[in-house]
Amino acid sequence: MISTLPVRGWRLAGLMVLAGAFSALSLPPVCALFVLPLGLLVLYRASEDAASWKQAALCGFLFGMGFHTAGLYWLTNAILTRIHQFWWVIPFAAPGVALIIAPLMAVPAVLCRLVPAGWRRILMFAGSWTVVDMARVLIFSGFPWNPLGSDLELPGSIGNALIQPASILGVDGLTLALVLASLALFRGRVAVLSVLVCSVLWLGGGYWRLTTVTPLPISNPRAVLVQGNVSENEIINRQQSVENFRRYLRLTAQGTQKARLMGDDRPVVVIWPESGFPGLLDEDELARQVIAHAAGGASAMIGSDREENGHWYNSLELVDQDGKITSIYDKSRLVPFGEYQPWIIPFNVLPGVLTPGPGLKTWDLPDIGRVGPMVCYEIIFSGSVVARHDRPDWLVTISNDAWFGNSAGPRQHLATGRLRAVEEGLPVVFANNTGISAIYDAVGRETVRLGWGRADVIVSDIPSPLSPTIFSRYGRAIPLSLSILCVLLSFWPTVRRKRERVVMRQKG
Repeated sequence: MISTLPVRGWRLAGLMVLAGAFSALSLPPVCALFVLPLGLLVLYRASEDAASWKQAALCGFLFGMGFHTAGLYWLTNAILTRIHQFWWVIPFAAPGVALIIAPLMAVPAVLCRLVPAGWRRILMFAGSWTVVDMARVLIFSGFPWNPLGSDLELPGSIGNALIQPASILGVDGLTLALVLASLALFRGRVAVLSVLVCSVLWLGGGYWRLTTVTPLPISNPRAVLVQGNVSENEIINRQQSVENFRRYLRLTAQGTQKARLMGDDRPVVVIWPESGFPGLLDEDELARQVIAHAAGGASAMIGSDREENGHWYNSLELVDQDGKITSIYDKSRLVPFGEYQPWIIPFNVLPGVLTPGPGLKTWDLPDIGRVGPMVCYEIIFSGSVVARHDRPDWLVTISNDAWFGNSAGPRQHLATGRLRAVEEGLPVVFANNTGISAIYDAVGRETVRLGWGRADVIVSDIPSPLSPTIFSRYGRAIPLSLSILCVLLSFWPTVRRKRERVVMRQKG
């Protein structure tokens, strides 16, 4: 392992920011996994070399600023949709969010100094990193975006195999394993060999699971995913609302006709994304009748705003073949600084705020089966996407990533759905206004995709679910317990040596 870093002062500060930004290249969609060990090594060595715990904390904070600013650069695109109003926020969009969560990376940088160098320090660093990373769900409404475990979501079959342990460990367990492996690579030949052996076993176990799991004998409906590709400016200004509504109707009719021609008696469900309907669907009976006609007798899940008793909701509404709303799901996890304003900002910057819904639910209806509905942001919360004690047979999330342009943002968002499928053993349907729309089976394999910036429709059967996974039963308690165990193990040898010294003194 490198003994010390050759820079100090402002050069060290710059190096920490660059190391953090460099490490962000390991995230989807780039997935340059090889850069992560190098970036973490720089932070780890800087923490060891720091003259005080305050300096170590500063190194961790600066690394976090670089990592999250680079990983969330696409947040600036959301400001550009209202640049005339919020132009002054542009320099602070990504760095502002990073400023809130970067201090968490100072924690492992400080705590690892409490134990002797070597394996104990690596265990402390990895365990405390994972614990504080999991704590991001406690910041405002939660912001667990871009956990390091998502780095394993490489494209294709290799990525599918690498993420299979998430069915036991969850994405946070993958984070723990990655941090441990990354730092172990610099512990000598034996450690490198151990990492390589474990990697082969990890990958082999993933391929074994992909080839041996058996779906439950449950027939989910056939999905018609409608991607209208309406820009955010058009949604905000509503200048072409009628034309956009007609586009969605036309694509719906095309999709349902194609679904019927596929044969068999499998029920069909039409899914429009978040912001799919340019109005208040529950107050527009004529629009519902037109949607029901275009759906040709199929049920339709429509994203729409909703107002009730002075409160506004971001909702997913189910319209039956008669144009009646039979079920409503109100988004319960709101986006901080996007859908509500956190208390830390003393002045109003949002044009309006939303009210959170009561929480996750499962719809159980003859035409669509047992489905867990979600809206956009909610899919990113590992272990919190299924209603407790009411497991569905498939998950659907509607989104409008037009805010973030053709950037890493929509692709990182989609990657969260892939991991939720593996964790829960449930197929995930991802319907997005401007893309990317996709369907994942219950082991995270992509079965169909509609790329960014296309107005089109996907028609595909929704795969069957698996039996509940270990993670779906015990949730984040598993990675949290493993992380805490790593922290405790980092102290154990030290405690044993102190006892030996006491014994030796007593004998002397």
